[in-house]
Amino acid sequence: QEQLVESGGGLAQAGDSLRLSCTITTSGRTFRDIGWFRQAPGEEQEFVAAIRWIGGATAYSDSVKGRFTISIDKVKNTVYLQMDSLKPEDTAVYSCAASYSTIWSSVRQSRAYAYWGQGTQVTVSS
Repeated sequence: QEQLVESGGGLAQAGDSLRLSCTITTSGRTFRDIGWFRQAPGEEQEFVAAIRWIGGATAYSDSVKGRFTISIDKVKNTVYLQMDSLKPEDTAVYSCAASYSTIWSSVRQSRAYAYWGQGTQVTVSS
């Protein structure tokens, strides 16, 4: 049974770093793509980053490119989102998502993912 569990959120000050984890359990299959999305209060859900399990191709939103890094630890079945140089506008609930059948051109779209974690809150103060 597929399960995604996020951890690592919390409070940070502008300029600080946080690392989010998405620990993945499956029924034996390997997900094709893992994505991170975020949603701030009153805002629509926003794509943050994605990574392809086989090959490691990555994609980032313009708002986080150069500050955030997505990576995989295949031994731990965990996807990380390293967030550096945090800004108050990074405050949101961050959720990881997974798909067995994503087309790479669609990884920025939330509807491409069938499996979601519960989310973890990140709050950045100025």
